Amino acid sequence: MTHEELLPSTRRSLIHRIATAQAEGRAPSLVAAIARDGELVWTGARTSVAGHAPDENVQYRIGSITKTFTAVLVMRLRDEGVLDLSDPLEKHLPGTGVGEVTIAELLGHTGGLGAETPGVWWERSSASLRPELSDVLGEQPFKHPVGRRHHYSNPGYTLLGSLVEALRGEPWEDVLRREVLEPLGMTRTSGHPQAPAAGGWAVHPWADVLLPEPTEDLGLMAPAGQLWSTTADLARFGVFLIQGDDRVLGVDSVREMKTPAAPAEAGNWERTYGLGVDLVGGKGYTLAGHSGSLPGFIASLWTSEKDGVVAVVLANCTSGVPVALVAAELLQIVAEAEPRIPEPWRPLPEVDPAVLELAGPWYWGTNVSVLRLAADGAVELGPLTGGGRSSRFRSNGDGTWTGLDGYFAGERLEAVRRADGSVSHLDLASFVFTREPYEAGAPVPGGVDPEGWRGLA
Repeated sequence: MTHEELLPSTRRSLIHRIATAQAEGRAPSLVAAIARDGELVWTGARTSVAGHAPDENVQYRIGSITKTFTAVLVMRLRDEGVLDLSDPLEKHLPGTGVGEVTIAELLGHTGGLGAETPGVWWERSSASLRPELSDVLGEQPFKHPVGRRHHYSNPGYTLLGSLVEALRGEPWEDVLRREVLEPLGMTRTSGHPQAPAAGGWAVHPWADVLLPEPTEDLGLMAPAGQLWSTTADLARFGVFLIQGDDRVLGVDSVREMKTPAAPAEAGNWERTYGLGVDLVGGKGYTLAGHSGSLPGFIASLWTSEKDGVVAVVLANCTSGVPVALVAAELLQIVAEAEPRIPEPWRPLPEVDPAVLELAGPWYWGTNVSVLRLAADGAVELGPLTGGGRSSRFRSNGDGTWTGLDGYFAGERLEAVRRADGSVSHLDLASFVFTREPYEAGAPVPGGVDPEGWRGLA
């Protein structure tokens, strides 16, 4: 694919949006970046601090975007067979007092744990005050029944970081650097600031004056929010969240992270959470990413797989700029002003005649669906027109397929053949699909009236 620069009109719209955000949000500085189809295509910055010239290589603290990195490390352990997401924490990290919670529940914030640590404001307190997991969890760590609802939990990601350390036998940050940051070329992402780095500020709510914020080492809470990064590095990470990278995590596992794993909050049905990834749908867009904040900094990263676009916004103020909204609007500006140009159609390099024979319309009762061939031996089954149940299926190599998404995710599709080798019907999760509606002689549940179709006088 040819990577082209954004049009001048698009670039102006982007700079206008971040200039408005910086001015209205009264941020000392704000930086942003756009990646499209795997390449960084735009960066922008606005600043009001003398001597401060931020660009795509200046570090800002990214807060809870760190959680997505921790989730990637856990998914790597899963893909290696070291753990299963359904494992209780106690199996791999005993003695926490909350070991009944599963790893998947921790990733999706459905473990019932508290949102914050007990005691003082941990984001503004010395790491020396939290030397043990018991200090992070407190005497009453559960706020809700396990697995019943989404309740965002910073301590939950402390547990996941400790899990990574226990299974790898080395510090979380060292594992992250070796297994994620270095393979992705994220040389400007680190646990502690590396020059050039922005200073964090609080802006007085009723006066245009500043107060410097302290920079704390989060200690055990580091896997929940410690990292510093740049717009260029986070754009690379966003590309990874769209495309995957076999050196880190394959595209199927990345998509699993972006699959809803937690119920939407009541009254907020367009927003839910995957495995370390925030998910937002609506207005024709499905966004996946994360936001973050720590005293002195706010950050947001959104990706749209459909559009191939990544948007990053970072600011060095404790509050004031709605960075998640701004990042989403930057992405929308690009997607609407310069719609993605489809790849040229190309025929399949080869096709199995036995699979080609299955292509075309199939009937479940009187509902018509179409089976289409996809790349790599995969097939797609969905309605001929309009909405309805639709799924992609991966070949199992034995004439059967397993559903990858939609209603039939995980279900087995099989082409059942007659004794002479001809196809009788498709069997899918107890549904029988035939070449004709209620085809005579086919094993349609409940049978087919022997007199066949008729009119009504």
